Amino acid sequence: MKDKTPPFFVGYLPVPKKLRHWLISVCALFMAAMAGVGMTMGLSQDDPGPGAFRFDYGRQTVTGVIELTPYPLVRVTEGNDRIKPGTTLMLSGQGKSSVDRRAIPLEGKLAQVSGVVLQRGDLNMLQLRGGQNGLSAVEGTATEQGIEPLGRWQLAGEICDGKCLAGAMHPGTGLAHKACANLCLIGGVPPVFVSSNPVDGSEFLLVTGPDGTLLPESFYDVVGEYITIEGDIERRGDLLVFRADPASVEAVK
Repeated sequence: MKDKTPPFFVGYLPVPKKLRHWLISVCALFMAAMAGVGMTMGLSQDDPGPGAFRFDYGRQTVTGVIELTPYPLVRVTEGNDRIKPGTTLMLSGQGKSSVDRRAIPLEGKLAQVSGVVLQRGDLNMLQLRGGQNGLSAVEGTATEQGIEPLGRWQLAGEICDGKCLAGAMHPGTGLAHKACANLCLIGGVPPVFVSSNPVDGSEFLLVTGPDGTLLPESFYDVVGEYITIEGDIERRGDLLVFRADPASVEAVK
């Protein structure tokens, strides 16, 4: 007489033979379903673009004039094969940190900067080496660098941190990146506004508070979100600086 009792799984006992094929099939289907969900989520994300650390360039060392917007920049006066004179580089430290303490004493002076380039399109940042190896004063007279006012604009787009946007992280934009971007901004990494339409040929603008102040903390709530905002724009070499008015921010739905 055959045992008609249905097979029953007990965790500390071997799996009944009649359940093995069923369990293997369920596990295989579950793994395939999870792989499909992951692929679907990945394909639904915006293309993060070609931004990256340009380790293939090797360590880059150039000379230029240090400016504060208040975020540190170097206006390159003596470049190399990769970085031409007239290039403006945003500066950052390693990780989610600024180089303010090193850059502030050199404001308006000639300095040598050295580090690794991050690049996305026409957006360039230099992650400095540590201490004097990354930023140091050099002999010579710093020539005055021109600033071209471009008037007041209303732009649509999103605020990101310039380092991850330039290629330190993928994606460097959107809500998926909001928390990471805010940590970078709190650490003093230069913020960048990504405009939906180019401004004077560029879609990336270093964004500050009004009158050249640090980006107000009120902006952190809308980082990674699509917004419209007004402010004054100026050109510093090949970089645009957007002095954004916090009172003008509006979410785009």
